Amino acid sequence: MSEVAVERLSNDKEFKVIFVLGGPGSGKGTQCAKIAKHFGFTHLSAGDLLRAEINSGSKNGTMIESMINEGKIVPSEVTIKLLQLAMRESGNDKFLIDGFPRNEENRAAFENLEKIEPEFVLFFDCPVEEMERRILNRNQGRDDDNMETIRKRFKVFIESTLPVIEFYNLKGKLYKIDACKPADEVFEDVKAIFSRFRVKEDSSQQTNISTTERFELVMCLIKRLFREIKRMWSSFFCQAL
Repeated sequence: MSEVAVERLSNDKEFKVIFVLGGPGSGKGTQCAKIAKHFGFTHLSAGDLLRAEINSGSKNGTMIESMINEGKIVPSEVTIKLLQLAMRESGNDKFLIDGFPRNEENRAAFENLEKIEPEFVLFFDCPVEEMERRILNRNQGRDDDNMETIRKRFKVFIESTLPVIEFYNLKGKLYKIDACKPADEVFEDVKAIFSRFRVKEDSSQQTNISTTERFELVMCLIKRLFREIKRMWSSFFCQAL
C-alpha cells in the first residue's frame, strides 16, 4: 500500500464532532439522515466514503475493497484522510461521523491528529440476530451484504468496536439507544438526547432557550416517559398472568 499523507485540518474553525456507532444493520444511517436534517449536521459515513474510493478505481480503492470483503478494518490514515477531505468540502462545522472509529487505533489516531474529542457518542444497540435480518432484507445491492461478509463484520464489530464504546462510556460521553424499536420511536429518543445537549450548551454560553426548543424538549421527554410506563405495565400484567 502506498503512503497516505495525513495532515491536521485547519485551525481556523472549531469543529463539533459526534461519533455514531453501532453494528452493521443497527439503523445508524437512517437516524443520521434524520439528525442531519433536524439539527443541521453534516452526515459523513465512513463506509460510504470508503465505498466511493473503491468505485474511483484508485490503488487505495483496490486495497480497501479487499479489506472490506475480508471483514477487516481499513488503516486509520486512509479513513481519516477521506474524512478530512469531506469535512473541508462540506463548509459546515458540525459533523456526524458514522461508523468511525472502528477500533481503539482509529480513535487514538483521529484524536491525536485533529486534537478533537467528540461532543458525545451515540451507540445504537441492537442484537446480532436483528441486525442480520435487517441486512439480508434491505437489498441495497452492496457487495458486502452477503452472509459470509456480514458475519465477519459482526465479529470485527464485537472484537474491535465494543472497546471503543466502553472507552467513551467510562468518560461519560456515551448515549446508548435501543435500536430495536421502530425508526420513528428511535428518533424520538435521539431528539431527547440532542435537546438535552443543546440545553447544556446554551446554558454554558448564557444564552436563552427558545420557546420552540423548550416545547420540543418537554414533548420528547414526555413521549419517552409514556413509552417506559407502557412497557412497565405490560411487563407487570404478563408476570401477573
